[in-house]
Amino acid sequence: MKVTVIGCGNLGSAVVEGLVNKGYDVVACDKDEEALDALSDGVMKEKDAGKAVEGSELVVVAVKPEVVGPVLGSFDADDGQVVASFAAAVSLGYVRERTDGRAVRVMPNLAGEYNEMTAAVCADDGVPDEVARVLDDLGSYVEVDEELMDIATAVNGSGPAFVFYAMKAMRDAGVEGGLDEEDAGTLVAQTFRGAAAIVQNDERSLDELIDAVCSPGGTTVEGMEVLRESDAGRPFADAVGAAERRSVEITEELDL
Repeated sequence: MKVTVIGCGNLGSAVVEGLVNKGYDVVACDKDEEALDALSDGVMKEKDAGKAVEGSELVVVAVKPEVVGPVLGSFDADDGQVVASFAAAVSLGYVRERTDGRAVRVMPNLAGEYNEMTAAVCADDGVPDEVARVLDDLGSYVEVDEELMDIATAVNGSGPAFVFYAMKAMRDAGVEGGLDEEDAGTLVAQTFRGAAAIVQNDERSLDELIDAVCSPGGTTVEGMEVLRESDAGRPFADAVGAAERRSVEITEELDL
């Protein structure tokens, strides 16, 4: 399947590289020649959006919210093509009104480069096969009602930054305790990766998994008592809430 990705910043380039990893024919489109040059050699590169979308079954618009409108106006898609906005806060209706293609709204994240992305997606008549295939190959996805896209944006779109923040805190604690910074970073990164694998493959709830690690009288239960007494989860919930509110504000401010 041929896919065009318009916008090759951090997100767009991650999507491009993830699709290349899976053997897709990818056309990367950006006015910035340096952004195009930074991509893998096997990627087709085009500055003109009109030319870039020719023959593509799926067009991914991975640009900042404020330029989605001009980008959609820079090419003509027909009803046989799917046009998926990967931009935060841009409503499905906004995309639908500006293209003849089948409109889809997606909230991805940067892990697409490593085919470990998770995405939230909404569409008028269910997720098109082209989008389902691409999102499966980039990682995984969930289909949600559009009214839930703002909270989804906060959880999975902004979420990596919140996870990186927690990882940094644990790494720094390891360094303060005497570990080499690189060693501490390796231990933390693999710990998060392993914990995620357990959550995805184990039928127990998160609370049950916490209890499974907390052997009576052991080290983990001592640490968990500190976390529970401090209500350390509250700032993360507040961060998600702030990101959700900002998503709503962007939609309103830019009339998206």
